[in-house]
Amino acid sequence: MTEMSSTNEGLVFMNKEEENRLDCLGGGARIDPRISTPPASPPESTATSCDSGTLGDVLYVEFEPSDPRNPANFSTKKKYAMAITACSMTAAAALAASAFPVGIPSMMRDLGCSKMMSLVALTSYNLGFAITPLITASFSEEFGRNPLYLGSQLGFMLMFLMIAKSRNIETVIVARFLQGAFGSTGSTMVGGTLADIFPPHERGIPMTIFSVACFVGTSIGPAVGGYLEMDQRFGWKWIQWVQMMIAAVQLVIIPVVMTETRVGVLLTRKAKKLRKETGDIRYRARIEDERTSLKTLIFISCTRPIYLLFREPVVASFSLWIGFLWGIFFVFIESVTTTFTQLHGFDTGQAGLVFLTMTIGALFGVCSNFIQEFLYKKNVVKRGPEARLYLACFAGVLFPASMFIYAWCSFPWVHWIAQAIALVMFIWAAFIMYLAVFSYLADCYGIFASSALAGQSLCRNLAAVAFPLFTDQMFSALNIKWACTMFACLAVLMAPIPFGLFLYGPTLRRRSKFSSQVMDKHAAKLDEKEEDPTP
Repeated sequence: MTEMSSTNEGLVFMNKEEENRLDCLGGGARIDPRISTPPASPPESTATSCDSGTLGDVLYVEFEPSDPRNPANFSTKKKYAMAITACSMTAAAALAASAFPVGIPSMMRDLGCSKMMSLVALTSYNLGFAITPLITASFSEEFGRNPLYLGSQLGFMLMFLMIAKSRNIETVIVARFLQGAFGSTGSTMVGGTLADIFPPHERGIPMTIFSVACFVGTSIGPAVGGYLEMDQRFGWKWIQWVQMMIAAVQLVIIPVVMTETRVGVLLTRKAKKLRKETGDIRYRARIEDERTSLKTLIFISCTRPIYLLFREPVVASFSLWIGFLWGIFFVFIESVTTTFTQLHGFDTGQAGLVFLTMTIGALFGVCSNFIQEFLYKKNVVKRGPEARLYLACFAGVLFPASMFIYAWCSFPWVHWIAQAIALVMFIWAAFIMYLAVFSYLADCYGIFASSALAGQSLCRNLAAVAFPLFTDQMFSALNIKWACTMFACLAVLMAPIPFGLFLYGPTLRRRSKFSSQVMDKHAAKLDEKEEDPTP
């Protein structure tokens, strides 16, 4: 075979006739479809039939296995540079969620708003965070991930300006909603980017970085914001200005480090370029023929996650569990400062430092994840996706235990370190559950994983919207001890969920309309391996 031109080096051109031959061979044989140079005129078609009629002569553009332009073949250095940059956006989004409530007292003073209206501003961020990914997932498939990263980061940064310059609480509420909408890209799309560039067996460390970024960002926000709030010269506006500076730095770094990773979009661009250069309209990316209209994509991405959330027991049960956890998580974000200032005599800055317990809890989560990975690799052949749930079962017990300790150590004569330890335990459980949700649902639902994860994300963030709105009233009526005890009792009722999925997950998945397709596909691959005589 002659040398390929530098423009098309590493690309594979496969026409439908050749695809049909592969299908006739059962997909097990490999016919080398490469051509030396793009043909000036269509070759004569000698249609091959395989349970179908004659096929058109289309040349599909694909990457060769070793093509460096394929995101999966990026160097390890480049992959981790992109992963860290993307995860920094996750941390910034988490920081924006947790830093805001620290500045509520000075904002109420400057804007003359009520506590309830300030809480609406707090939770409107999560509302934007919950709804927007249902739409943006379709745009990433149509236009790629990088344009969304850049556009969202710009909008995210400008919303800090809008909040800081607001003269009434209504403007803050609108800006917070839009900021949550823009910030959601820095969280929900990062998992897709990591999946684009890392094969499944290499995703353990990147997904751990992703989870750590979420929790560390959440802990840094109140720690820094608390001292800004204490100083009369700064207050709530400077909490926004500091975050805007961070977002501006990220906006400069993103176009330098991040490149497009969605393979379908890259091949579509290459096919368009070939059609323009050669005048040969046969060059196409496979996704151009498989893709539906943007309107249809948006409809599917908005409706399928809701369908899975209400009709799939695996998604519904896990979403209920993680949704309840996330609601409690934001209850703590909203109430920890008040608890430690009133109960233990902390000032606002010292109370903010209590949130660093989240970083410690996340580090426990990172360490324990090595145990989970060991158990997964040891038992995945026997257990399947349920091998992801060993530590999730442990978290099912740790979660209510941390709540009970936090509740029954909420006395002035009990040292504050007891409640801080309870917070470490809570974040440790949250970290394990957060990782388990992503990895387990991704394994169970395969090509439908994005919809399953979008469903749990919707449930999780809607819980984060609702819970803080009744926290003050509940804590006032029941006090910290009994309010947290009630939460702990509810957590006990949900503790059997990971155990039930661990034991009965395969049965539930077999009855599922979507997950059963993934199971059948996996079984077919195993049968092919057993029948294949080659070593």
